[in-house]
Amino acid sequence: MNTNVTSTALTGAGLAIGLALLVVQHARWWKTAGGGPAGGGGAARDPKALIPFWSGIAFGTVMVACPAGLLGTAAGALRWGGNSLGDFVMSVMTGQRSNVVATASAPSLDGNGALVVTAVVVSLWLLRKQFAKIAKAGFKSGVWSGTLLAIGTGTFAVIGNFVVPTVNSAGAQLLGKVVHGTFL
Repeated sequence: MNTNVTSTALTGAGLAIGLALLVVQHARWWKTAGGGPAGGGGAARDPKALIPFWSGIAFGTVMVACPAGLLGTAAGALRWGGNSLGDFVMSVMTGQRSNVVATASAPSLDGNGALVVTAVVVSLWLLRKQFAKIAKAGFKSGVWSGTLLAIGTGTFAVIGNFVVPTVNSAGAQLLGKVVHGTFL
């Protein structure tokens, strides 16, 4: 296993940690959101309760797409932590070591996308006291899950291939409309 903090590799054990975060968040939502019609009472499950978590996954995906900087380095550290923790748990529980299952394959964030990400980071920092603890916890869990799952292949690569180009496009539109006067 590669223990370099800026590694773009994802191990099977890191993938297990990312999936576990995903499952736990959705299981908590399922259990605590009320019984709904099938559960015999209570309020229906509100998908809006998952917005902080899925926003975190999107942000973690964008972090993976950052080629460098604090966000790119933090994504590498989160991947390294997930890979290491997962490998430790896997080896203790099963006696097996984990293998690399994927390397970074998310599209790269461009200068236009970096404009949007910078605005989001500054906004989140300035508004951090306004968010409820539960929303913060869901977002942070989503970020960690996103950094682990975004570099996979298959289903999670689809998320990365949707989120990053969308952010890049939003930055290009923002730049064109606000800066270059094509707003109207």
